[in-house]
Amino acid sequence: MTERATAREVIALVADDFGELPYPERQSKPDGPLAWRGYDASRARAAERTGEEESVVCGTAHVEGTRAVLISFEFGFLGGSLGERTGDRLEAAYTYAREHRLPVVPLVATGGSRMQEGMLALTQLQRVARQSALTREAGLPQIAVLRDPTTGGGWATLGAGADVILALPGAQVGFAGSRVRPPDADPAAYSAEAQVAAGAADAVVPPQDLRRTLGRWLRLLTAPSNEAAPVPAPLGATDLPATGWDAVRRARSPQRPRADAYLDAYFTYRVPVSGDRCGGTDEGMLCGFGEHEGRTVAYAAQAGTATRPAGYRTAARLIRLADRLGIPVLTLVDTPGAANDAEAERQGAGAAIADLFGAVASARTPITTLLIGEGGSGGALALAAPGDTWATPDSYFSVIAPELAAAILKRPPEEIEATADQLRIRPQDLAELGVIRTGDGV
Repeated sequence: MTERATAREVIALVADDFGELPYPERQSKPDGPLAWRGYDASRARAAERTGEEESVVCGTAHVEGTRAVLISFEFGFLGGSLGERTGDRLEAAYTYAREHRLPVVPLVATGGSRMQEGMLALTQLQRVARQSALTREAGLPQIAVLRDPTTGGGWATLGAGADVILALPGAQVGFAGSRVRPPDADPAAYSAEAQVAAGAADAVVPPQDLRRTLGRWLRLLTAPSNEAAPVPAPLGATDLPATGWDAVRRARSPQRPRADAYLDAYFTYRVPVSGDRCGGTDEGMLCGFGEHEGRTVAYAAQAGTATRPAGYRTAARLIRLADRLGIPVLTLVDTPGAANDAEAERQGAGAAIADLFGAVASARTPITTLLIGEGGSGGALALAAPGDTWATPDSYFSVIAPELAAAILKRPPEEIEATADQLRIRPQDLAELGVIRTGDGV
């Protein structure tokens, strides 16, 4: 597929049996609402060149077996720009999706709002945003694919407003188009790869993988379930630790199974979400959706590092999306604690942790938690489900690390191990205190 693939070429790349939706008819004045001289002639040339009557093609199709509403932009029609008739088509497509309970897939390639229609074109963004919000409230997923280019209001609504954002390699993506940026702007910042690195998009997907990836996403996000996610089986130690310090030593062992091992064992396949949509990512927080025993489960898993603010915000985003779509959540707790460096404070560590606490507390979908390693203070507790948290034998949960507790209490280093016992941080202690549930694993 070329960078300037047509709207219908992109549809054919990802979907089968495409059927175009009927479009609303609008009576337009000569040369449009602003009487922009030559506008009608420009539209006529665009139609002759592309074979389309507007900058967007809308319809239904099956993507790897899942029916969806597809919205595909035709960049060859006036740069894929949005005008009043574009807004009519988009509103009709979203309305159809809600009426028929279908997910929406915008295949975006646009330069922004249409200058020849002035502010009336710009206000179509409000229209689109409302349709997206109504679809979100209806519990229907929106998965955007960013093509080249995706700029202006199209990026700021249909693209960045989607639940999951995939992008084609090398696509130009940014609010500012190439002709309106500062002359010294770094072009690399306006790329699909840069947006993923900045947490504004989830993944770059090669064209040859797009159908399969999009199909997986649609299958997973259109399979709600009221049942809680089953607890993963422990993969490490099977006997309980003798002392508090023994629990700490086990949890910190490099040989202990980490989040990746648990996720690989639990899911048939999984697809990741990435980024907090605020400019950050955290490789130590693994989030996404996967298939477990034939049904969809969302996951947010700490990978054993100090969790960054972006990690907490990404987990909160994941949990809210799963909650809206009626998908159960599995969380894996494993962190020495929240990152506490100066940069973490500048990035809003406290607010990010509070946001995750709030997302977990307000979720209606069931959340299941397994403590698989270190449970370091509030930075770990924020990801834990109240009343449905379990623990493996090679884990511990503590109000504070034993070393730090001893330091605060002004105890010498030789009393750290005794302090660990006093904190009662072993899995069996946690079960006795009612902090965790017990079963085969503990």
